[in-house]
Amino acid sequence: MAVDRRDATAVGGDDGATIGRDGGSTVGGDDTGLERALGALDLETKVRLLSGQDFWTLPAVPAIGLDPLVMSDGPIGVRGVRWTPDDPSIALPSPTALAATWDPELARLAGRVLGAECRRKGIHLLLAPTVNLHRSPLGGRHFECYSEDPLLSAEIGVGYVTGVQDLGVGATVKHLVANDSETERMTVDVRVSERALREVYLAPFERIVGAGVWAVMAAYNGVNGHTMTEHAGLLRDLLKDEWGFDGIVVSDWTAARSTEASANAGLDVVMPAAGDPWGAALVAAVRAGTVAEAEVDEKVRRVLRLAGRAGLLDGVPPAVDPADRPSPPDGATLAHTVAVRSFVLARNDGDLLPLDPGRLRRVAVLGALADDARIQGGGSALVAPPHVTSPLAGLTAALPDTDLGYAVGADPRLRLPAAGGVAWTPITATLRDADGRERYRAELDRATVRWMGDLPDGLPPDELASIDLTAVHTPLRSGTARLAVEGFGVFTLTVAGTEVFAGPLYDPAEEPGTVFRATVERRFEVPVRAGEPVEIRLTRRMVEGDHPGFVSCTLGHAEPTVASEDDLLDEAVRTAAGADVAVVVVGTTEEVESEGFDRNTLALPGRQDELVARVAAVNPRTVVVVNAGSPVLMPWAEEVAAILLTWFPGQEAGTALADVLLGRAEPGGRLPTTWPRRPEDCPALSTTPLDGVLDYLDEVFVGYRGWRAAPLFPFGHGLGYTDWAYEALAVEVGPAGPVAVVTVRNAGRRPGREVVQVYVGPEVTEPDRPARWLAGFAAAEAPPGEAVTVRVPLPARTFQVWEPDGWQTRTGRYRVEAARNVADLRLTAPLDL
Repeated sequence: MAVDRRDATAVGGDDGATIGRDGGSTVGGDDTGLERALGALDLETKVRLLSGQDFWTLPAVPAIGLDPLVMSDGPIGVRGVRWTPDDPSIALPSPTALAATWDPELARLAGRVLGAECRRKGIHLLLAPTVNLHRSPLGGRHFECYSEDPLLSAEIGVGYVTGVQDLGVGATVKHLVANDSETERMTVDVRVSERALREVYLAPFERIVGAGVWAVMAAYNGVNGHTMTEHAGLLRDLLKDEWGFDGIVVSDWTAARSTEASANAGLDVVMPAAGDPWGAALVAAVRAGTVAEAEVDEKVRRVLRLAGRAGLLDGVPPAVDPADRPSPPDGATLAHTVAVRSFVLARNDGDLLPLDPGRLRRVAVLGALADDARIQGGGSALVAPPHVTSPLAGLTAALPDTDLGYAVGADPRLRLPAAGGVAWTPITATLRDADGRERYRAELDRATVRWMGDLPDGLPPDELASIDLTAVHTPLRSGTARLAVEGFGVFTLTVAGTEVFAGPLYDPAEEPGTVFRATVERRFEVPVRAGEPVEIRLTRRMVEGDHPGFVSCTLGHAEPTVASEDDLLDEAVRTAAGADVAVVVVGTTEEVESEGFDRNTLALPGRQDELVARVAAVNPRTVVVVNAGSPVLMPWAEEVAAILLTWFPGQEAGTALADVLLGRAEPGGRLPTTWPRRPEDCPALSTTPLDGVLDYLDEVFVGYRGWRAAPLFPFGHGLGYTDWAYEALAVEVGPAGPVAVVTVRNAGRRPGREVVQVYVGPEVTEPDRPARWLAGFAAAEAPPGEAVTVRVPLPARTFQVWEPDGWQTRTGRYRVEAARNVADLRLTAPLDL
């Protein structure tokens, strides 16, 4: 007997979602308080409100009861505005992982966790989410975006934004628009048709603006000949006039490079203070008549509206009354939940997974990333979590009575990891002024100091003269240890009182933001004896021209090498050969997948492919865990029994992995992006502009919409631990439009959760449209044998295309398809429009 459950996560496009419409589009329903505050300001004060007073903050105006408005990076945690190692941040799984849950309500809970983190850290505007699309798998910031599909990106983004704003904290959807790759990102001009913009790249922004987001970030890049911070057609005409957006448009950091052009285009706020092209220049432009004062007033009105929503303006009630703020879930628990729900079981030959702990005598865990998990993507949004559980630690804790053998096998890391662990006494970071006086001290787990913003409380930036990282290291082995200095600036490294290095690690003429994301490493070999302590000090001196808002320095370390790369591979093979199961953890590193640059290959770095192939040859029960934020090539895919994609899984990586492998939780993820078998099969691959121009020649055929060859794993793919039978599909047409009604049955032996995907396409092929596109989705949960019916709305936009005169519905017969993924279509029903 079918159970009719209209699932709360049912999604059917831009006017079919069930969440996110209460994002706070007005402030108390009355702008009187805003106008009163605005009328009390002179021109200079108004202009001052439109630029950062530092790296993260808009200034206060006590005379009108306006407090400072503070911003911070997301999207998986809240770093805050200053370096505070004693105040860590929750680290949730990567945005690709959140999208892989296909669960807007879970995204809303993630948003609430981060909204609560913002309130705890005094943040009023979170600079997230990123809803640019996975146009090419080579995109370096792929992990920070959600999907190749605009509908899935939009709905996960709406859930996230609504959750953040439930706590009375603003969210910032970014980066408007076509900021889908990193190569020449500050200057590239993206050429894309109006139709592709509307139907694909702008669609997530339109949906999230309609849900009430408080801020939009203008990107670095240009679109069709106009840099985004000066793009009046997109910022003013479309975003504000056509869509009715009433929040602020903030520049990406240092993206605004003009005065009149950006002010007249619809940009509202320029960040940060350094390099600000407005200020006195904008005041002069108003007085010269090249920028109307009414334009400035409208920007200030939007800033005051945002401040009012956040509870920062006297006389204006906040968008969310403190008594109405929901209690967020526990951050660590939510991080674990998102991780297990995001893991995609891509292959499970012979139902190897889940493993039965009672039948495991010996388990081999292999790969450098098993012990040094990569939990988040690289770049400016890195956070320091309260703890990290590696796959090795998670499996060790979960299998206390099992013989668990570990071997590195292959190490893809191009840089030495930060020093830390049992061989190091508590590592101390000390900040000093020019007189050598200690101004701040903190103990660290790892020998790394990194901040983008303010110094700790009580230390003005111009008084910082040096940063010391000191520790006593007791080597575990005798031989030649490797030390590394990584960062940018002028450094001195001493070992046992002897100077090993002194000098700069970068060209002082380089832009600080660039070298902050692309730091330099220098290595040194030091003879050590096991058990004999040695004092090590790394000093980073501030010199003329340094920017105290950008600091990154790390002391790297590796114990003396006892084996060659070939020896390490041989050891892994021996460890795997006698095990009941071999778990090989492979993935990308910060050197190949990060903000600031695009990838030059989809291949796994180092000798990881060789590791997998050799282990699979000696152990048919090999599970490969892929720790990467975006697609990688798998030449060994058909040689291994199971493949589990874990993205960048956040701070609870190891516990979540153990629970999934051992069957305590189901891997609930479905692919938000196609994973290719060969790079040349991708509809769009290159991210390299030609003479400064990147042409989007794939038009609307983005991602799975443009695939011709069979990929390795298709969009929407994910196996789970049970089977699902698709029993019925009907299309009901009512006053609100058509609805796909799908009945599925859990045909397996375990309880499970299915993501029912509904695709739509024209019955007669149309050359300018894909064969099918995602129209909506819904979750079905059931115990073995039970049937569930879900309803997926199909709103008008599903059947529309963008024509020169606007959105037009194309009539005719459509195929409505219920599917497990875009290549596994189970049921079809016709729909005539």
